[in-house]
Amino acid sequence: MIITIVGGGSTFTAGIVKSIALRREELEVTEIRLFDIDKERQDKVAVLVDWILHEDLKCDIKLVATTDEETAYKDASFVFAQMRVGKYAMREQDEKISLRHGCVGQETCGCGGMAYGMRTIFPMVKVIDDAEKYAKPDYWILNYSNPASIVAEACRVLRPNARIINICDMPIAIIDVVAAAMNIKDKKQIVYDYFGLNHFGWFTSIQYQGKDMMPALRQYIKEHQILLPDAYLKDKAALGVAPQKESGTEGNRHTRGSWYYVWKGEYEIMENFPEMLPNTYLNYYLQQKEFVEHSDPNHTRANEVMETREKNLFDGIDKYLATGEIDEKVFYAGSHGDWIADLAIALKNDTKARFLVITENRGCLPNMPYDAMVEVPAYIGKDGPEVITQKPIPLFQQGLMMQQLNCEKLLVQGCIEGSYEKVLQAFTLNKTVPSMKVAKEVLDDMIVANKGYWPELH
Repeated sequence: MIITIVGGGSTFTAGIVKSIALRREELEVTEIRLFDIDKERQDKVAVLVDWILHEDLKCDIKLVATTDEETAYKDASFVFAQMRVGKYAMREQDEKISLRHGCVGQETCGCGGMAYGMRTIFPMVKVIDDAEKYAKPDYWILNYSNPASIVAEACRVLRPNARIINICDMPIAIIDVVAAAMNIKDKKQIVYDYFGLNHFGWFTSIQYQGKDMMPALRQYIKEHQILLPDAYLKDKAALGVAPQKESGTEGNRHTRGSWYYVWKGEYEIMENFPEMLPNTYLNYYLQQKEFVEHSDPNHTRANEVMETREKNLFDGIDKYLATGEIDEKVFYAGSHGDWIADLAIALKNDTKARFLVITENRGCLPNMPYDAMVEVPAYIGKDGPEVITQKPIPLFQQGLMMQQLNCEKLLVQGCIEGSYEKVLQAFTLNKTVPSMKVAKEVLDDMIVANKGYWPELH
């Protein structure tokens, strides 16, 4: 059993490898391969991965780090894809160009998400083609490269028969926070219903041991005016006073630094629309003006990550190479890696376990288009997702979803066709953009910034 991690130089690689290794008996994994186009970066991460496998966990899983496609994919059973095309330097451009024009500056939402999506579409197609060429015939690609919704739509159009499942860990991070707020110790006992597009959805039901938790959760959010557990809120310096600093909640990267505002936004949205619990990313669409106002256009989330998680990881690796001492706090391990490894187990062992995945609608959401790539619960077995049909979506949520869906479809069409007009239509249609004129200004600046990454637009 060979598992290939595409984007082996990622700051998340070490944590994902640890999750795989801890499940090595269920996965029967014998070899892990790291594949990245940045050899220097990946080689450094590989030092830490080797320590985790052979010093920390003392397992005999073989480790290979390569920049060669055939070496990476040959006879692989699973490909975990976590690409960041353009790395954090381009993420910083995505966020700052958007904010410069008064638009939401965010990695996966709005103009930044569309720019990132256009960088990622064709590299993801290459991953599929390489897996088809070299991997085992029954391979599965588990893709969590962002922006997952745009990437999923592009794969549907360009490689409709690919053995790929697109996933996202944000709903899981939300459930982690809900569990902490509700003092739930065993998160695996939580069952939830959810519908939406990726980074654009709602929880309709959250149950714990058969009990409906939504009334208590609504009351908690109303009383605290935020969706964060009491223990998190005690660290005022990490939250309200100095929101740009990475500190506070151990084990959940989605609660640190400027993430404070999106958890605060859960309260603000639910004050108006209390029936469902929104995905935190909906703040960028429903409170776009407010999120622009409290953003620092000179110091965005990309800067926070580069100054903390990125710096801590590589400083920690350098220290290990120099002294032989390692601090496990330098690498992130948590629900992100566990979720991916557990999904691989469900596919391999045909467990029919329940997961949230991004998949073609095909009637699952009855009042959304048949070919929409939606995020819904599904049972996972050896043949892939068996989606769980949901009720018709209320008009408000359906209207928002159709606007976002058509924006993403236009973007993918424009990227594939090299159509400036369709990409401009996508930017204009996005709810985070105030006008056609602004959409054009942002797009034109992003074309310059993404030279060499985007296809030519005519």
